[in-house]
Amino acid sequence: MVYSAIVPESITPQMRSDLSPIWISLKISILATAITLIGGVWAAYKLHSYQGKGKSLIESILISPLILPPTVVGFILLRIFGDRGLLSGLLAILNINIVFTWYAGIIAATVVTFPLIYKTSCGAFEQIDSNLLVSARILGASELKVFVRVAFPLAFPGIISGATLAFARGLGEFGATMMLAGNIPGVTQTIPLAIYSAVQAGEIQEAWMWSGVILSISLSAITLANLGIKWQRSPQKSPGVNPPHLQIKRATNFSIYPAEGTGLQVNIYQQLPDFGLQVKFSGYREEPLGILGASGTGKSMILRCIVGVETPRSGTIVLNGKVLFDSTQQINIPSSDRRVGFLAQNYALFPHLTVAENIAFGLSDQLSQTQIKMKVEEQLIRVKLPGIGNRYPHQLSGGQQQRVALARALVVEPEILLLDEPFSALDSHIRYQMEQELIQILETYAGVTLFVTHNRSEAYRICPRLLVINQGRVEAFGSTQDIFDHPPTLSSAQLTGCKNFSRVVRISERVIKSLDWGCNLELSKPLPQGLTHVGIRAYQVGENLSLWSETDPPGEKNIFPCWVVFTIKSPKQISLYIKLNSPPNHAQDYHLQADISKAKWQQLNNHEFPWQITLAADQLLPLVTPDDYDVMLSGDMLNNRGLS
Repeated sequence: MVYSAIVPESITPQMRSDLSPIWISLKISILATAITLIGGVWAAYKLHSYQGKGKSLIESILISPLILPPTVVGFILLRIFGDRGLLSGLLAILNINIVFTWYAGIIAATVVTFPLIYKTSCGAFEQIDSNLLVSARILGASELKVFVRVAFPLAFPGIISGATLAFARGLGEFGATMMLAGNIPGVTQTIPLAIYSAVQAGEIQEAWMWSGVILSISLSAITLANLGIKWQRSPQKSPGVNPPHLQIKRATNFSIYPAEGTGLQVNIYQQLPDFGLQVKFSGYREEPLGILGASGTGKSMILRCIVGVETPRSGTIVLNGKVLFDSTQQINIPSSDRRVGFLAQNYALFPHLTVAENIAFGLSDQLSQTQIKMKVEEQLIRVKLPGIGNRYPHQLSGGQQQRVALARALVVEPEILLLDEPFSALDSHIRYQMEQELIQILETYAGVTLFVTHNRSEAYRICPRLLVINQGRVEAFGSTQDIFDHPPTLSSAQLTGCKNFSRVVRISERVIKSLDWGCNLELSKPLPQGLTHVGIRAYQVGENLSLWSETDPPGEKNIFPCWVVFTIKSPKQISLYIKLNSPPNHAQDYHLQADISKAKWQQLNNHEFPWQITLAADQLLPLVTPDDYDVMLSGDMLNNRGLS
């Protein structure tokens, strides 16, 4: 009954003639939204990547109008722009009056709506995969191009939502506008102020009318924004390659392949949360170098330091005679000028760009559209994906995405190609196929290649040279075959697939006591300094497993009786867990693992124990500590490996 008395039945002629609150509200809201859209989005983008001091204080100040009551915000603005305010002297000199003008309403609406766009833009930028921004910078994009072509399009739905909220909030602003601009009909009276005046005058029908108007405008703005977001999220087929719109700045003193000083030299230290990364190694053209290590050991950090997205605490990085980083000389070339091709684990393809646009992203706009199209088509043929330039990344399989990312990295003719776990996101049934295709592509690439992986089989098949790291330290460096045959440390042996280890005590120049296997062993060479463990590979144990013989073969050493404790079967082999010298006391009482074929298992099975095992002296792996390996790598060995 109460509300039915104030529902409007008609609009008075006076209400029809004075529609100025609509135009004033729209003018103030649109201008305030435009200002906050520019300032809020840019502030959010800059502060998103800023991790310096005072970030929390800056953000608190920026979002304070969202927390404070509008009248308090209006009072603060009045003390800034009003008589005897902080800016009153300057405004008097310039003969500018702010208070009680329509642009005072813009100032009030801008301050009140800024936090909405800022916070929604921050959330939108946080949702962007950081690898996309890193990839854009590595491809040579300036910060402006990264923002315009990558960050802003990907954050657009969140930004437009924030702009819509800001427009609606500015349209409904009351307290701050009342304090700073006043309620002057035809000058500063917005729709909320018109509603307030109508209620004060008892004109309930007019108040209802203005309420309907502001509700209609707000709902229309939200509807249009949602339609815009829906359209923006619907990929549109591109008829061809769009040429880049911005100039790409590149270092002018780079030559693609200098005649002297070719290759990569890295000697850096970087502090990580749990340990210090300290590596020194070299890489050469047309000879892929694998970096093998467990997850979290610093492999990817090495690549990030070479790329330039991370800055080492000390050291040097030199590529083809060009110093990319030198802490002593304070040289740190930006990522965009390092001529690096980078393939991230998740490929980091720009989801809003077509395949052709992705590949062309790093090409200079000094090229014509025809030249760009030709280069893109050449790369698509090179990676065996002709004719898919108009597709979007989400329309590709994992293997196709990987090849597109590789084409994008190669099209800019980088001096070095960095591959960070490129097969980790692929299903096992296509991994081997992609390996073979990558090997073929690398055979035609004339630059330096670093291949990061935790998969020893990938490293063995793809990389002729290998760097093994553990907890930020080099555990082995050299020929891949040599490291697999003779890993120098316990960690490098584990990472290259060795499964049998024992602590040791030195007895003589070639003889050790195995503490875990309960036997003495003779090695084929003098024992190295710092020896802590001995190892032997499971397949070698299996090769030397036989039925018991009362007579030892001539010249053979390290022969022991053994018992099989238990077995584990797999499709291609049988793993036997054996104990030396005496029968097992329980199900887990074993010393070594031996891997044998099913055919050999059929030959040995059903024969009485003990069987016979020979731990061949030339197959035993003497393993030293990482500190002693560092000594081994120093001096002449270091010079021979090209590290001095």
